[in-house]
Amino acid sequence: MLTLQANRRARDCDGSTRRDFLRVGAMGAGGFGLSTLLAARSHAADAGKPVRDTSVIWVWLSGGPTHVETFDPNMTAPVEYRSTTGEVKTNLPGVTLGGNFEQMAQVADKMAFVRSFAHTNSGHGGGTHFLMTGYDNRNIDNGGLPSRPSLGSITSRMRGANHRDTGMPTYVRLNGIGSDGPAFLGTSFAPFGSDNTAKTNMQIQTPLERVSDRRSLLSGFDRFNRQSDRTGLMDGLDAFEKQAFNLVLGNAPKAFDVKQEDPRTRERYGNGLGEQLLVARRLCEAGCGFVTVNYGGWDMHGNIQKAMDSRGPVVDKAVATLVEDLSQRSMLDDVLVVVTGEFGRTPRINRNAGRDHWAPLSTLAMAGGGLKMGQVIGQSDAKGSRPATKTITPQDLMATVFHTLGIDPKTQFVNQGGRPVYMLEDGKLINELI
Repeated sequence: MLTLQANRRARDCDGSTRRDFLRVGAMGAGGFGLSTLLAARSHAADAGKPVRDTSVIWVWLSGGPTHVETFDPNMTAPVEYRSTTGEVKTNLPGVTLGGNFEQMAQVADKMAFVRSFAHTNSGHGGGTHFLMTGYDNRNIDNGGLPSRPSLGSITSRMRGANHRDTGMPTYVRLNGIGSDGPAFLGTSFAPFGSDNTAKTNMQIQTPLERVSDRRSLLSGFDRFNRQSDRTGLMDGLDAFEKQAFNLVLGNAPKAFDVKQEDPRTRERYGNGLGEQLLVARRLCEAGCGFVTVNYGGWDMHGNIQKAMDSRGPVVDKAVATLVEDLSQRSMLDDVLVVVTGEFGRTPRINRNAGRDHWAPLSTLAMAGGGLKMGQVIGQSDAKGSRPATKTITPQDLMATVFHTLGIDPKTQFVNQGGRPVYMLEDGKLINELI
């Protein structure tokens, strides 16, 4: 728990001594507060080891999105295997996407679609753990706890829980996913989010049950700002404590407020998922390193065509707008967008006109991150059931994310048993992207 304290003392009416303070949350382990982390990052930069200010926006399609109706329509397969929504041509010669993705098709030159992404866990919890951490965990679907830290928490641990200049939390989740926490890294590196963890990370007497309730969030910042001015709390704080104070008085609250945006930009993004991705872009501009956004409803065991006609266009518009916006702002080299879920769906349509869980071929698309875009990576077999080329694994995706974020692939941390373990053991960079 970080506490900023004034030097002066006062007494409550019952005679006890108190200090004016701001608790900004559990931002550091072993007594390390935010100002200590900011100082450490500054010293690292002075020593020639600056932290990269690249970011990841992880668009999570919970429930297990179909790889066939999204990014691998496979229209030459028998009818029971091909996309039920047809296909749409992209601006890449010979490349098509599922029929619901017309807008993404027009920014395909700024994206990469991986058609040989696969793993071995077809459970919702287990597949999520695999993608979030790079490691399988068979106990998750039986009530087990995450055994590995998530990519976002690793980023927070590497960079410090907050940006050195803006105070922006390094890791923000706009809604929960599962297995997206710090595990043995400790709660100091949990995401700033919309559940009780958020209250731990930033306690400012403002309910944060929902990050989307930005009006209450901002009014809480405003009240605290006025109160601090009246009490002179800033007097006597050193430079790094003032930087820490910016977590609530600086760019952080503005980044959450989409009303600060040009109305034309807000209109382009729209509401719902689009607005969340606009917030995600704003957070990255303010120094956030890892943002997760969850858009669920992809467990389509029946009538997949109708379900896709409902969910697909929402993702299509939101992701295409984000990619185009990042490009226009010259941010694509600095922000990697990842679109995936816990697994794919069975290649053959079932008797309910849906598809069931299927990890042996899964959904993955990316944009930006300074990587080589405008391509399809890998191929599925004739029926869209398994990779026909080299399998891209969750650890390979993890290695590529590490590359974008500037994280050493040989990074180790001490686990709950007191032993140092590698965060990444087997993953290799997706060479086509480098």
